Amino acid sequence: MSASKKHEITIIYGDGIGPEVVTSTRTLIDAACPNIVWETAEAGAEVFKKGIASGVPQETIDSLNRTRVALKGPLETPVGFGEKSANVTLRKLFETFANIRPVREFPGVPTRFSGAGIDMVIVRENVEDLYAGIEHMQTPDVAQCIKLITAKGCEKIMRTAFEFARSEGRKSVACATKANIMKKTEGLVKSTFERIAKEYPDIESWHIIIDNCAHQLAKKPEQFDVIVTTNMNGDIISDLGSGLIGGLGFAPGANIGHDVAIFEAVHGSAPKYAGKDTINPTAMILSGVMMLRHIGEFEAADKIENALLYTLESGVHPRDVVTDTPPVGTKAFTDAILKNFGKKPVNWKTRERTPMKVPARPATTAINKVEKRETIGLDVFVEFDGTAAEIGPKVEAACKGTGFKLKIVSNRGTVVYPLTGTSPDVVNQWRCRLYLEQPVVEPAMAQVNGLLESIEGQGLRWMHIEKLCKFDGVESFTKAQGEN
Repeated sequence: MSASKKHEITIIYGDGIGPEVVTSTRTLIDAACPNIVWETAEAGAEVFKKGIASGVPQETIDSLNRTRVALKGPLETPVGFGEKSANVTLRKLFETFANIRPVREFPGVPTRFSGAGIDMVIVRENVEDLYAGIEHMQTPDVAQCIKLITAKGCEKIMRTAFEFARSEGRKSVACATKANIMKKTEGLVKSTFERIAKEYPDIESWHIIIDNCAHQLAKKPEQFDVIVTTNMNGDIISDLGSGLIGGLGFAPGANIGHDVAIFEAVHGSAPKYAGKDTINPTAMILSGVMMLRHIGEFEAADKIENALLYTLESGVHPRDVVTDTPPVGTKAFTDAILKNFGKKPVNWKTRERTPMKVPARPATTAINKVEKRETIGLDVFVEFDGTAAEIGPKVEAACKGTGFKLKIVSNRGTVVYPLTGTSPDVVNQWRCRLYLEQPVVEPAMAQVNGLLESIEGQGLRWMHIEKLCKFDGVESFTKAQGEN
């Protein structure tokens, strides 16, 4: 990239320790890549205090729409005001669907895994799954969170994982899911991975159950190269990964979208350390290094990364590295890195990198086309304070004359009616699985309304319904535990 090319970057200093680590990072970037033009913007705690419930003002949105790239410090969601996390708001507004978190052993940073050769990247889907935040209180006793997994989201994150692997010359991608239990949601992740993997024959691909993945990360982390997974799983195992290499102070991150990319450290705002010049800026610095590579400034990125690693290797380290030598403060550590520009660490294998190809935005909202749809019934969720023996006959009575018949009643996912002879504990939310006497493409609204009115007539309060469909002859729902 030509040194004369200007890059406009939105910079958000953030809350707590944010201004310190972002200032450290900016100092190094300005020295290595003077053609950055910074545009300062706000988000987080101070914005919440101004009465902006999202924590993200329009001016910041406008800035990112112009620059398309942001370097962002950690943001705080204060208790007592503000609704959603400002971090999540930014990710969702700009559809930064991929969260990329490198996990690599550092020279001069002793851990229990020192010498193991840990060098992996966790690629986490970033905008859906349980983190879509779609929640309801079904009854005063029962909360529901909808796990939203989409074919489009799965395609994008899988392609990102393989493209990132190629950009860093990595050899394998492992997909971590819980598809053995959540066969539709996590199963969609797994099947999409297996389909997309065929387009990358140069990269080894394999599937692993997420709990075994966590086990293997603690047992033999060096076996992994790239791990791609869902939002919540990725959030958990990426923090696990940072624990293997020295902590969150060494955990950089990138949020990549079709149009906008936001670079931030994985750690939080740590307000109790704010302004004390003691915090480790490494995670934020390496996030800045990822940003430089994203905009094509590979030489500047390498200069900063090599100087940082040389500094650590030489024994100069921040507070969260425990060695025989005393730590230095945030500013002193930054100054030491500046002085070491041009130097390279001995115990670090440099990767040859190329620009990552960001997957194209799919042209349609529907990915998987089907030729035949069929509705065979409904799941009706109801509130009832009683027993399985009481609710079953009520539902059967409600179905009479409606064109529906009761198959099973389940409670917390387990069949409780017809009575099974077992006695699982129950709560006041019940799922009534009702089959149509005659399957149709779409049941008439009058028929559905008549059913719901009949259910209410039995003293059962319904909360929501789910259609039981077949797509091209395949059932689109799972069975309850104990359902045949």
